[in-house]
Amino acid sequence: MKVLVVGATGAVGSAVAQVLAERGHAVVRVGRTRGDHQVDITSDASVQALYAAVGRVDAIVSAAGGLFFGPLAEMRPADFNVGLQDKLLGQVRLALLGQHVLNDGGSITLTTGIVAEEPIRQGANATAVNAAVEGFVRGAAIELPRGLRINAVSPTVLTESLAAYGPFFPGFDAVSAAKAAQAYVRSVEGPQTGRVYRAWS
Repeated sequence: MKVLVVGATGAVGSAVAQVLAERGHAVVRVGRTRGDHQVDITSDASVQALYAAVGRVDAIVSAAGGLFFGPLAEMRPADFNVGLQDKLLGQVRLALLGQHVLNDGGSITLTTGIVAEEPIRQGANATAVNAAVEGFVRGAAIELPRGLRINAVSPTVLTESLAAYGPFFPGFDAVSAAKAAQAYVRSVEGPQTGRVYRAWS
C-alpha cells in the first residue's frame, strides 16, 4: 500500500511511519517543515497542493495538529480557537480533501487523545477538540463511498513525552510511541470503520 503519513516527524508519526515501512508499505512522510513533503494543515491550498504532488494513495494517516493548554480562568476565545483551527479543522480538512485521492477501499486515520474521555487540568481545549474529532469520524464513516474507511487513534501520554507532559497526566499510564503505532496499523490494514482505537496501555 501507498500510505501518506502527515505529522511523520513527530513522536507518534515517526513511529507510525517506521512500523508501516517495516510492514512493506510505501510510506510518504509529511511534516510541517521536514519530510518528503511539507504541509500546513490549516490551509486548504497547502493540503490540496500536497495531494496534487503525491497523487493517489491507499491510506492517509494524520498524527498532526496543535492544541492550546492553559488555565480555563485565563483562556480567551482566541486561545481556544488554536485547537479548533489546527487539530480539529486541520484533520477534518485532510479527510475531506483526502477522500478524493484515495483508491477504492482506502482508509483515513486521524489522531485524538485520552483527554477526550479523561479530562486534565488546563486541557479544556484538548478535551473538546479530541471529542469533536471522534464525532467527525463516527459521522463520516457512514457516508464514505467506494468502500473507504475512517477511524481515529486515541493515545495516552507517550513515554517519550513524559519529560514535557508528564506533570499534566498524574497517575496516567504512559505508552511507548512504538506501541501506540500498532493501533494505526490496525486502522490502516484492518476492515473496520468509524472506530476509535484506544492506545492506552
